[in-house]
Amino acid sequence: MTIEWAYILGGAVVGFIVGLTGVGGGSLMTPLLIYGFGVQPHLAVGTDLLFAACTKGAGAVSFARHGLVPWRVVAQLTGAGVAGAGLMLLLLARVGTADPAVHAAMKVTLGIMLWLTAAATAYKVLRAGWWWRSSAGPQRAVVHADVPEDEQQRPRWRWAPLVLGALIGALVTLTSVGAGAVGVAVLMLLYPHLPLARLVAADVTYAVPLTLVAGLGHATLGSVDWGLLAWLLAGSLPGIWLGSRLVQWAPVTLVRSLLSLLLTWVGFKLVLA
Repeated sequence: MTIEWAYILGGAVVGFIVGLTGVGGGSLMTPLLIYGFGVQPHLAVGTDLLFAACTKGAGAVSFARHGLVPWRVVAQLTGAGVAGAGLMLLLLARVGTADPAVHAAMKVTLGIMLWLTAAATAYKVLRAGWWWRSSAGPQRAVVHADVPEDEQQRPRWRWAPLVLGALIGALVTLTSVGAGAVGVAVLMLLYPHLPLARLVAADVTYAVPLTLVAGLGHATLGSVDWGLLAWLLAGSLPGIWLGSRLVQWAPVTLVRSLLSLLLTWVGFKLVLA
């Protein structure tokens, strides 16, 4: 298999998992680029951010066409996330993305974020249980008939979307991880009445402007490999389309359980390497 086809296959697998679970963009692609393809950490993070923006953009369109996106939730988190990303970009510009200390900080923080992602993924499995499977049907995953739409999209704490959104934005810009499982776990805490499928849709959708701003910021710092990005997207776009089409019927909890174990192992590799 040539290296180009390996990039395409990697993009397809990661895109499929993102569409299916809302997990796996930075948490799988960035370690894959670093350890699987030998890409420097700053290039892996910058390239993956634009990869995530394009890939999740395709997923967001699919979610929107199926009426799953809670737009008020997306709006509440986007502004704070972009502000946090901007502050982190200013810090990286000042220090320099290719600095060895920055590389070390990226790898250690990435490992810690993967542990948090693994914990968040395991929490979602325990929280959702095993009821969300194909026998439940799409309606059970999409709506709670006893909870009005306005209540579903009202945060538990009014200030929390601003604080947590900004923190996630900064961490995503540094590591490309945080807008997946960690983001969904935050959404589950902030919006307890939103059904699981709509939580995934919100997470994927608000991550689009966040990763786009962060990725373009990295591009201005020279931290994007455009050729690599093109090959990854060639595989990811059909992958996420397929995953988002199956999200309402697939046994997502089984996939998340396996992902939790994988991310824990990769996190140890990054922190202890």
